Parts: sequence; structure tokens; C-alpha cells
Amino acid sequence: MTGSRGGVLELAVLGSLHETPLHGYELRKRLNTLLGMFRAFSYGSLYPCLRGLLNDGLIVEEEPPAETVLGRRSKIVYKLTAEGKERLQELLTQAGPSAWEDESFGIHFAFFRHTEAEVRLRILEGRRSRLEERLEGVRTALARTRERLDSYTLELQRHGLESVEREVRWLNELIDSERRSTATPRAEEEGAADSDQQQALQEASERAERPESDK
Repeated sequence: MTGSRGGVLELAVLGSLHETPLHGYELRKRLNTLLGMFRAFSYGSLYPCLRGLLNDGLIVEEEPPAETVLGRRSKIVYKLTAEGKERLQELLTQAGPSAWEDESFGIHFAFFRHTEAEVRLRILEGRRSRLEERLEGVRTALARTRERLDSYTLELQRHGLESVEREVRWLNELIDSERRSTATPRAEEEGAADSDQQQALQEASERAERPESDK
């Protein structure tokens, strides 16, 4: 699929199916919960996306056991293929500017549990950088136009500014947490290496101090 919008929906669909196979109604419900938090989700875009994924061999349609079919809901269950899992991992490694934007950041964040720590950190730092640029622009514009704005427009501008500032603070906390979590295993590895090195030096020293007859 091409385009940022298509890529976001593709990631959302593949990530949802990675959790468990879903039939159309369940998938729509899950995507509405996931995507609806970050942007308007059009059901009209879902089925073209599913057709594209089917044609690319990234998902397959399966008939579930009869006893699992509820009421008149669709019997078709969508399931991720091996190629689909590979494509999902490929999407989850993307940490460039497209992953920092309003439309896609939330979706990437929703699947952070399947994302490498280094990639998570790059996305968080990129998102923070993007918002800091936005903050600077809003503050500059507000300073220039403050005298010409009515009280309601000014309050709306302040509200937007505070919202972005809150997200930056939230990102700072997440970035600090990610850095601590990645630093701890590294420190433990270095500590273990230092301990092994000290033990080796001690053993070498002890061998050197033994009488020749004991060596």
C-alpha cells in the first residue's frame, strides 16, 4: 500500500491481526477503538485495504468452525500470513519523520510492545522534536498577533499551546524511562564483564605467587 494514510491503516490492520485472527466485525470494532483515538476512521477505507493485503499475500481468509459463528456476523476470519508478519516487522522498524506525525505516531505507539527499544526511542525523540518545532511556531505567532486577537481566539490559542506542552512533558517522561530501561541491562553486562575480568586477574596473580613446585 502506498501513501501515509494507507501505511497507517496497513500497520493498524496487520498489528491487530498479529494479536489474533479476527472477522470483519471484530476488526472494524478494534480499528475504530484504535484509530478513532487519533483520527477519523472511515470504514469505506477498510475493505480496499483488506483486498490489497489479500492480493499481496499478507493475510488470508479462513472459515471459522461453525460453533464459533455468532448470529449473522460474517463467517470470514482474517489471519496474518508469514509474509504478513514480516511486513509488520518491517513497518515497526520505520522510525523516520512519517512515524512522528499526528496521524501515524499514535498507531506506532499502540504497537510499541512489538517494537525494538532503539526504534521506540528514535520515534519518541523524533515526535518530541516535531512538537518542539510546533511550539516555537505557535509561540512566535501568538506573540505577533496577541494584540489583534479577541479574548476567545486568544484562549483557544493558549489551549492549543498548553496541549502541546503537556504532550512534550509526557514524551520527556517516556524517553527518560526508555533510556533507563535500556541502560540497566547494559550496566549489568558491563558489571558482569568487570567481575569476570577481576576474577581472571586474581587467579593469574595467585598462580604467579605460587612456588615453582606447585605450578
